[in-house]
Amino acid sequence: MKLFMLKSLMIAAVMFISVLAGMQLANDGIHKLRGYDDPEFENTTSLTDMNHKTNISLFGNDVSSHDLQAKKKKLEKMNAFNIFSTAGKKMSDGISKTSEKILNSIAN
Repeated sequence: MKLFMLKSLMIAAVMFISVLAGMQLANDGIHKLRGYDDPEFENTTSLTDMNHKTNISLFGNDVSSHDLQAKKKKLEKMNAFNIFSTAGKKMSDGISKTSEKILNSIAN
């Protein structure tokens, strides 16, 4: 079992390093493909920490907690329907009621 875990961890580590190396090679390839160094080339993400406040930027657009809270309120207002969530709730209620009836009949 120890040997299996060791092999699994080693394979996972090699895969992780391979993914990182592939991302770096892709980034270098993009820069070579353009053929010149563009100082206005934007990164997809950026994190800055100023005065104990973290600023997040995705694709050049700033993201704040206020934006996320507004989106959450908008979703709550829309009453988004998720069939899997509803089905799961009904199934769990049914199982709970059935198991409660079985336990009550056994106890009596």
